[in-house]
Amino acid sequence: MAKVTKAKNQRNPRIKSPIARLTRSTSTDSKSSSPVKSLEDFGVPGSPINTAHPFYFGFLAASGAVIAITLLRALASASDVFILLIISIYLAAGLNPAIEFFVKRGLRRGLSIFIVALSVIATAFLFIILVIPPVIRQVDLFIQSLPETIQSLTNNRQIARLNDQYQVIDNLVAQAQEWISGGQLFATLYGGVIGVGKTVLSGTFALLTVFVLTLYFMAALPKFLSVIYRLAPASRRNRVSAIGDAITNRIGIFVGSQILIAATAALFITLYGLILDIPYAAALGMVVFFAGLIPLVGHFIGATIFTLVALTQSLGTAIAALVGYAIYQQIENYLVMPRIMKRSLSIPGIVTIVAALLGSALFGLIGAILAVPMAAALLLILEEVVFPKSDRS
Repeated sequence: MAKVTKAKNQRNPRIKSPIARLTRSTSTDSKSSSPVKSLEDFGVPGSPINTAHPFYFGFLAASGAVIAITLLRALASASDVFILLIISIYLAAGLNPAIEFFVKRGLRRGLSIFIVALSVIATAFLFIILVIPPVIRQVDLFIQSLPETIQSLTNNRQIARLNDQYQVIDNLVAQAQEWISGGQLFATLYGGVIGVGKTVLSGTFALLTVFVLTLYFMAALPKFLSVIYRLAPASRRNRVSAIGDAITNRIGIFVGSQILIAATAALFITLYGLILDIPYAAALGMVVFFAGLIPLVGHFIGATIFTLVALTQSLGTAIAALVGYAIYQQIENYLVMPRIMKRSLSIPGIVTIVAALLGSALFGLIGAILAVPMAAALLLILEEVVFPKSDRS
């Protein structure tokens, strides 16, 4: 009987539903008493949007492309800031083993950070004291002797014959003397005094920013890692924490290995410079030390500076310096560095070389610096996560 009544109510539009009767009663009562908001009929909801329609797909695809392009442009405009952040995090992770060394011996973390930071500042100050004055003197000597160096090219018969016909060397000597006497050389190289000032200020600001950010990251590294680990599920958090700590430890080992390799190169250049009687051998060793911290291109910078300083003595000394440096670089790249990396980071030598080459080709200097520790982290994840799953399957 109830089903028949319900069907009649559905077929007869005059029979109102309880909600409609409530609406009518409230609207009737509102005439005699205080006004009460009545329920309104907004119609029957339509069918949902057809997500398979080509227009809907095209609109979503276009919106996603616009958002992606906007984000990429925003990241590109802030690329310098991201580079400073990456360098600071990398240095903080690299200096963390030294901090943990003092912490394990009973010192507070704040005092350990202060000792490590003071050591870094002392090294930088020693570099400024030993390197900057000799470099300034060598550059000034090279500039002042530039006309004589160019004129000495006429000792070669072929060059002297070309100079007699076309006055090439004479024009170069006259131009060099004009640049030096008129001060146009620095204006050409650095864009004048304003260009030099901008270069010095930007470099100083970048160094101070990296130093301050590194101090903050060293102090907050345990808390920062704990926050990152909390993103993992609770059932896997201990394993994720162990793998993350191992990756951080490998980055620190890599930085320590780079410092050891750079110190070895600096010691070799200092002794080799003393053997060749090259001036400022200790200062050149400090230059090679800091240049050796940069993968791949660091030794190119060090070899260039070492050869140019040796060139002030004689051409034979410069050739001997370049050949000796090249031989040491090959020994370091293919014998010393792969063995150190294999023992400290458990990375095969070929992986070290390939990772450094690919990192520098894809991301430049930052890629060359981060390539080897990232390769070590990737190998650790493969050994602990990927390979066990594939072995169980």
